[in-house]
Amino acid sequence: MQTTSNHGWWYNQLFTNWKKFEVLYISALILLQIIAYVIVPDSLIGMISGVAGVICLVYGMKGRKISFIFGFIQCVAMTYVAWISHAYGSFAIDIFYIISQPIGWYLWGNDAATHSFNKAKRQLIFGGAFVAWGIGWFILAMLHGQLPYLDSINFVVSFIAQILYILKFQENWSLWIVVNIANFIYWLILTIQTIVGHNDVGSLGANISQVTLQLALLFNAVYASRVWATGAADNEGGAGE
Repeated sequence: MQTTSNHGWWYNQLFTNWKKFEVLYISALILLQIIAYVIVPDSLIGMISGVAGVICLVYGMKGRKISFIFGFIQCVAMTYVAWISHAYGSFAIDIFYIISQPIGWYLWGNDAATHSFNKAKRQLIFGGAFVAWGIGWFILAMLHGQLPYLDSINFVVSFIAQILYILKFQENWSLWIVVNIANFIYWLILTIQTIVGHNDVGSLGANISQVTLQLALLFNAVYASRVWATGAADNEGGAGE
């Protein structure tokens, strides 16, 4: 499946230059979202968010501009899920994600190469993300959000990661790994609280869909960090027009 095609832009973006491993794992991750919905079918929006999120980040892993179309769908759906779950940090960052999708679409259309920082700048960015997390924790605690120490990671670290992502800096994936681990724990705690009756905010189906989504995104972020480091995501992963 490592062939180029003379078909149109949509076909090239969607179907060209896929490794068999990538096809298998994106299929498995989407199936995981569908299974979660079948088990607890009380949140169609949650399932849509999960499936669109998986597709978005997999195409993002390949450096393809089309990822922002699926990203817009995922962010709109996730904004609703975050609001009903009182995940105010997630809600705020999802508003930013919605706005960033057309910006990313434009920027990726004008610069096909990925970039990376030198060691000093990388340490500065990661240190700044840690400080921002502490500030976000304090603010979200003042707003009485759920699990503010975890939600803050999704709020402020995601903001930094998304900026690096739309600017095509490889370091975005390191931050996404941290965010996905924190989000997995966050939504898992909310799921358990809902099951045992200690939390009646949001819905069980929406929470479960986010648990499976974060697992999928974590796996993708780890794999994407390797793909971008090798330069395989340059020039839209070989799916140019």
